[in-house]
Amino acid sequence: MLLDNICQANDIKNIKEEDLYPLAEEIREFLIEKISVTGGHLGSNLGAVELTMALHLAMNLPEDKIIWDVGHQSYTHKLLTGRRNGFESLRKHGGMSGFPKRKESDCDAFDTGHSSTSVSAGLGLVKARDLKGEKYSVVAVIGDGSLTGGMAYEALNNAARLETNYIIVLNDNNMSISENVGGVSKYLNNVRTADGYLDLRDGVYNTLKDMPKYGNQMVKLIRRAKNSFKQLVIPGMFFEDMGITYLGPVDGHNIGQMVRVFQEAKRVKKAVLIHVLTQKGKGYLPAERHPARFHGAEPFEVGTGLPAHPRTKANYTDIFSTVMTKLGQRDEKVVAITAAMPDGTGLKRFRNMFPDRFFDVGIAEEHAVTFAAGLAAGGMKPIVAIYSSFLQRAYDQILHDVCIQNLPVVFAIDRAGLVGSDGETHQGIFDLSYLSSIPNMHIMAPKNKWELSDMMKFAVGFGAPVAVRYPRGEAYDGLKEYRAEVIYGKSEFIYKEKDICLLAVGSMVKTACQVRSQLKEKGYSCSIVNARFVKPIDEDTIKEALKEHTLFVTMEENVASGGYGEKVRKLLNQERTGTKLVTVAIPDEYVEHGNVEILRKEMGLDADSVTERILAEYCG
Repeated sequence: MLLDNICQANDIKNIKEEDLYPLAEEIREFLIEKISVTGGHLGSNLGAVELTMALHLAMNLPEDKIIWDVGHQSYTHKLLTGRRNGFESLRKHGGMSGFPKRKESDCDAFDTGHSSTSVSAGLGLVKARDLKGEKYSVVAVIGDGSLTGGMAYEALNNAARLETNYIIVLNDNNMSISENVGGVSKYLNNVRTADGYLDLRDGVYNTLKDMPKYGNQMVKLIRRAKNSFKQLVIPGMFFEDMGITYLGPVDGHNIGQMVRVFQEAKRVKKAVLIHVLTQKGKGYLPAERHPARFHGAEPFEVGTGLPAHPRTKANYTDIFSTVMTKLGQRDEKVVAITAAMPDGTGLKRFRNMFPDRFFDVGIAEEHAVTFAAGLAAGGMKPIVAIYSSFLQRAYDQILHDVCIQNLPVVFAIDRAGLVGSDGETHQGIFDLSYLSSIPNMHIMAPKNKWELSDMMKFAVGFGAPVAVRYPRGEAYDGLKEYRAEVIYGKSEFIYKEKDICLLAVGSMVKTACQVRSQLKEKGYSCSIVNARFVKPIDEDTIKEALKEHTLFVTMEENVASGGYGEKVRKLLNQERTGTKLVTVAIPDEYVEHGNVEILRKEMGLDADSVTERILAEYCG
């Protein structure tokens, strides 16, 4: 195999030119085989194989720096820098990350995981290079989906002033996670189909060249004015108008053509953008046909592309999807907003049923939130569905545009808590803390699938900013018989006994039931309170529980700092009680990738670990 010859960075330069495309096919076969077992981001990586190879042929790593926007398309980069063996443990606990990590390799120039950051990071590296008098090249690879993020334009605006080399590669596959939307996508589509410009340019040049005496001179004059000529034929010429040299479009699966363009770009003494056209999922028919499904794939059967372990029960996103369609049917003021993830957040059915009330704003969480604030100010009932770790990108908009005005925006926060294989950048473990710090914000967390439905209905009619956070994965269907009405600021006693009181938030109610069973087996009496509201906490119920309990245990899948446990501790201190408190939460640290159950045990959130802590405190 040709891949056997790739052991470290720059080994690809020893591959014969005629063997480059066979190597590309080997890489695709390797990725399909490995990701079918481990799961991972398949479609984006299959589409970027030749692009990555061309970059590695044109650059010298690790001296030159490549920043991968988001980073989920960096698998080929990892292969070409000697990490082939790491794919056996891809995204597993203690194994290789699915994203670039500086601590993993000197060839990973910048850690990424969220969208639209690469141009800013690359610009910083360019300035550091020039200030230190160094000579290496800096390349930021950004997808067309990431160009819907406002941060990318802030960086482009500054990059346009450069008088030194900086290469930006626009990997354009017309997809982010789902199909791209908005004006940027429309503009790039126009560039993709601008064959008229290319044909006219070539025709004019060839005709003039054939003219005797003055033909070549006229061609030279036209080439000097090519920017004006482009603007005349291709509407906008957006990047050139900004002051960034534009090269392309280039076939993103033509290695030789890309290498030549990259070498040319290295000579430009300013920011240069290379527009590369690729196909997401290329080389694997199921991924080509269903690119959204293979964006972040679970293990699958290679022959069919079907999941290796099909789900048999609904997950929380499914429950949210059903609730949203019912809310939309009952109230025509209900509108839904997502940031490039109609499938991932469960809004696809709502979009199909109420297309005029569904808004996909692209990868632009900040805009999504302020847009929702405007909708609310206009009398609508907006529901913003965004993953926990992505919503934190819009903290200022939540604070400034929604909560200061006390506007009735509902935040449906999917993937709250530990999410597993995507690692630090995707763990939803900060939302209780960052949302709790904002006045006028109210926060709820359901214990099971029925409570998610009840809370969403409550939230839509609440009339103020409210967040409902729920975890990734299978929806808990236990405790069906405990379905008290959702009342503002009120928790729910599930089991009411004495001595030990477990105050659990959302997903931790299930764990609390397991802990209670273990404690009862050992002869200890134990109550469970389903917190329901994290802001405001139910002070009355906690004060009532103080009469019968000598040990409180708060349980939450969130960092301890700023979480539910801190609020309970503050109340207990105010009450000057001698009741002991154990706070079960995630330590003040970033949580790496791995199976969620393994991570929960490592963080001390599993039933066995919690029971041990309780016994040590209660009997100590």
